[in-house]
Amino acid sequence: MARSCAICGKVSMGGFNPQSSGMNRVRTHRRCQPNLQPGVIVEKGVSVKALICTRCQRTRSKSAR
Repeated sequence: MARSCAICGKVSMGGFNPQSSGMNRVRTHRRCQPNLQPGVIVEKGVSVKALICTRCQRTRSKSAR
């Protein structure tokens, strides 16, 4: 699967560049990538390396406290 979070499934989001949205300017495409970091998750009792977004990493560390 392309770059997506292994937990929540967050993927890149497309849109237009806000600086080029005037009357006569052509809108240019841009892509916002999620902040994915390598991490270890447990699936069916087995530790697996996967890409996890930073929001999911924060949520997992907060619930562990």
